[in-house]
Amino acid sequence: MSDMQERNETAGSVFILLGFSSLGEKLKIFLFLVLLLIYLITITGNVVIIFIVWVDRRLHSPMYFFITNLSFLEIWFTSVTSPKLMLNFLSVSKTISFHGCMAQNFFNFALGATEFCLLVVMSFDRYVAICRPLQYATIMKQRLCFQLVLGSWVGSFTVISLRMLLISKLRFCGPNVINHFFCDNSPLFQLSCTDTRVVKRVDSILMSTLVLTLLCLTMLSYMSIFFSILQMPVATGRQKAFGTCGSHLTALTIAYGNCIVLYARPSGSSSLDVKKGVALLNTVLYPFLDPFIYSLRNKTVKLALRETFSCSTVMLFPNLCHSSGQI
Repeated sequence: MSDMQERNETAGSVFILLGFSSLGEKLKIFLFLVLLLIYLITITGNVVIIFIVWVDRRLHSPMYFFITNLSFLEIWFTSVTSPKLMLNFLSVSKTISFHGCMAQNFFNFALGATEFCLLVVMSFDRYVAICRPLQYATIMKQRLCFQLVLGSWVGSFTVISLRMLLISKLRFCGPNVINHFFCDNSPLFQLSCTDTRVVKRVDSILMSTLVLTLLCLTMLSYMSIFFSILQMPVATGRQKAFGTCGSHLTALTIAYGNCIVLYARPSGSSSLDVKKGVALLNTVLYPFLDPFIYSLRNKTVKLALRETFSCSTVMLFPNLCHSSGQI
């Protein structure tokens, strides 16, 4: 009977996400408008990248196939936390259900792990393109690209599902206030009225092993790329190779930098505000920057954008385009 009551108590729990409740009302409204603008640009930018790669045959290559998957991921990654965060800026009730909290935690980490896997895949693609250019078409076939992407999604969601089996068994029977804007691990462990030492240890080992393994694989690819570039006899070739990897290294630095600050720092009240700020950058700003990282730095994508926009303008406003052509 007591076990049944404990399960019902946990399943019926409602958490309160404090977020940035200490801010003034005017500042909250301002931040809501800023976050709404960033969110809309993020969704639009990533959708545009997916559309451009889909319609332009020049972008039908493994690298852009991986970029579209990353853009698709960023749409869902920012949607896990941003809508709820914006709603809490305007709402008096900042509650989230137990199941909603577990779902938010799961998708945040599952999509984050998938992103790291896709960055490994993209680094491998750049390694083959730069270190083995003559074999690129033979190695990076459509079937292999699909398998790498599918493995990234399925593998990441499977690993995170295992840790969620442990976290979902935690009981919450005391305070229900989460001093964060989403259901992160640390506040959930602090609120649980069960012994979380084993769960914390398993979660830490699992996540550390996953992140460090993916980081090592990524760095191994880029170290091979770096030494291969140094051996190139022509300076222009080295410059072009570095430029090709520039956007990937930028995304890599931001992604792993945020992860290290969030989950490698010792827990404590002094670092709580810092963690919330970095988490905000990770869930809002990074997905916002992703389309710009992969489009504004890429001449082929910019050319495809201009041509697509010109064609759309001609189709929508033929008379206007005809008149401007006569002028």
